[in-house]
Amino acid sequence: MRTKLLLVAAAALLAAGCGDAQNTPAAKEEATARERRDTMLTITSSAFKAGERIPRKHTGEGADVSPPLAWTGAPAGTREFALVCDDPDAPTPQPWVHWVLYKVPGDRTSLAEGSADSALQGKTSFGHTRYGGPMPPPGHGVHRYYFKLYALDAPVNLKPGATKEELLAAMKGHVLAQAELIGTYERK
Repeated sequence: MRTKLLLVAAAALLAAGCGDAQNTPAAKEEATARERRDTMLTITSSAFKAGERIPRKHTGEGADVSPPLAWTGAPAGTREFALVCDDPDAPTPQPWVHWVLYKVPGDRTSLAEGSADSALQGKTSFGHTRYGGPMPPPGHGVHRYYFKLYALDAPVNLKPGATKEELLAAMKGHVLAQAELIGTYERK
């Protein structure tokens, strides 16, 4: 009788998962890490690869239209996206802001070339509220342009024309994930 009770108790423990290796803290941590890797936010452009030169068409020397952008791996709970493009190599105290975009719907996965679609645009260092392509000083060397995409768990409460600083403040505590794409440009 005692042996039978022990076998029933052991079977109940296994059924509850107490003896299951999948329920150990290490297994749970690995599953969480695997889920994060599988849903890692990434951003790309069909106009240039990461670390490569941005085509002239997307610069101040060309048509000055924003490059096409696409992203994958938005985390669950993403309500909106925001995007900032800036140049930390500019000869200014702060990075030169080329684009501020927010209120991009959370179900979006791309922006077409030259389009902000239904999103709101903020104020750039050029003083306007649209994309302003790379235009570094001639002879200043290669500049890097960071297209930073943010997945947000709540809508930002900003009107059109917000600055990068205002956007970053409004997003504080609401960033689920961030991705960046770096392109380069030089004027000789």
